[in-house]
Amino acid sequence: MRYIALRLAYSGTNYHGWQAQKELPTVSGTLERALSEICGEQVRVTGCGRTDAGVHAKTYVANFRTGSQLPVDRLPYAVNSRLPEDIAVYDAAEVEEDFHAVFSAVKKEYTYYIYPSRLKNPFYARRAYFYPGKIDLEAMRSAAAQMTGTHDFSAFRSAGSNVKTTVRTVYYFDCAAEGELIALKICANGFLYNMARSMAGTAIYASEGKILPERIPDIFDAAQRKNAGPTLPPHGLFMTGVWYKTPVFKR
Repeated sequence: MRYIALRLAYSGTNYHGWQAQKELPTVSGTLERALSEICGEQVRVTGCGRTDAGVHAKTYVANFRTGSQLPVDRLPYAVNSRLPEDIAVYDAAEVEEDFHAVFSAVKKEYTYYIYPSRLKNPFYARRAYFYPGKIDLEAMRSAAAQMTGTHDFSAFRSAGSNVKTTVRTVYYFDCAAEGELIALKICANGFLYNMARSMAGTAIYASEGKILPERIPDIFDAAQRKNAGPTLPPHGLFMTGVWYKTPVFKR
């Protein structure tokens, strides 16, 4: 038996998230069908995160096991020939049996994109959150600084997940202009359900003056979801990085 890790990217617009669901198109379900065809056996994949419907990934890692002897360097070309145009595998590598796309990861990065403008742009539809106004980047950065570090992020998660602890460490939360877009990059050792989107919503509220950055520590202390900003729509969110203690891919 061989153990394989894949690096891939996908547009989540046409899928009901990563996790396989009966009778609904998902990224993992689509990938599993393609892999099963080329491996000649039923394949089950484990992904590095359960992205929601409409969420995208520029960098994503999944792993599976197989008895197929298909050379690992040929695997991306083979599986891509059976995948739709909105999912692409870029790299594959053999890994140890104990490698796990989720539990072996030491940190992840999500980027939330905002398009601030009075007029919408159809080319950013389903790729960035249309915000019909001006953004106060300095207020956003001040709020983001307060959300960096190790905290109990209970106030920044949505109901629907069971975890042992709601404490997470955010290594950085950068807010910067990238051309016409505002990019909110959040890197942490793990994310709670909708944590990145609610952190982005809190930064928006700080930009609007609805939440004062210096009051964010009080939001952590109260641990009440209602005190933080809104959960922004999924289509502006991209997984943009995942790191492992031992590098998995050569490039």
